Amino acid sequence: MIDEVLLRMAEEGIDALILRPSPDFRYLGGRGDGYLVVTMDGPPAVATGPLEAAALVPVSARRVGVDPEMRAGELFSLRVEAELVLASAVLAPLRLNRGPAEVSASEHAASAADAVLLMAREPAWFGATERAMARRLWAMMIEAGCEEVRSVLVAAGEHSAVPGHVPCDRVINPGDALLVSVCGRWGDHYAEVARVFAVAEPPEDFEAMYSVVLAAQRAAFDALRPGVPAAEAGRAAREVIEDSGYGHYAAERLGRGVGLGHDEGPWLAPGDPTVLAPGMTVCVEPAIYLPDLFGARVADVVVCTPTGARRLSGSSQSLHVLDH
Repeated sequence: MIDEVLLRMAEEGIDALILRPSPDFRYLGGRGDGYLVVTMDGPPAVATGPLEAAALVPVSARRVGVDPEMRAGELFSLRVEAELVLASAVLAPLRLNRGPAEVSASEHAASAADAVLLMAREPAWFGATERAMARRLWAMMIEAGCEEVRSVLVAAGEHSAVPGHVPCDRVINPGDALLVSVCGRWGDHYAEVARVFAVAEPPEDFEAMYSVVLAAQRAAFDALRPGVPAAEAGRAAREVIEDSGYGHYAAERLGRGVGLGHDEGPWLAPGDPTVLAPGMTVCVEPAIYLPDLFGARVADVVVCTPTGARRLSGSSQSLHVLDH
């Protein structure tokens, strides 16, 4: 791996990398705290702080790649006499190519997230608040071995039509559509799974809209195969939604890569030139949001294989009606 990193550094004209604890840090074997420094001379070295990391950078370095998650205070503390650029120019393309061990780690994370949402069907939802149920799911994730809870979404009724809604004190009532998702890191890998429930009974016309979301996800699955541009897989899903008449209400982003990071390439969106290849893992997440009424989003982690997409989160996508 390090030989590929050094080759990319040479191609990009980058003389050193400085990484803080982050997906890039873990990709190169970093563990715990500290900073990882990669130069063209010798193996990666570990430093305890920004000043110590800067001291490991050769004085001749003219361009230094820094971690995309580096904080402002850390950047000011580096004090290197070089142009600072993003280390992702080197590492992002390499992280797209994932081997069997990494795919297995993603499958473990996806299965764990899946299991949390299966358990989420058991508690009583009637009369509870979004915030209370989100806290409960958070605890379930920790119990399932999640090392970092990235996000928990519980959105009831009209809130399910608000992208990025933050759970609040709204009470969950019969007749509500309920959008639930969990995103976390199990081991070194992230996964997100989203499902849609109905409380007692679905709202009028909800099931028809939800069927379109599922059809859009299936279209993306069918298009996810080696040699296909990521943007084309996204376009396949969007065409299903547009043909149904819901195009104006579709989510802008229909999928993104997940792995060591929770939000990375390839992107199932216009303009991404990435050509899909075996081992790439993607969260396929089409959604439709009807303002002030309801929304539906389904998210699953899939891996691109030589023969097409394989779901790593395998629970049923049927609309589950909560009866308590």
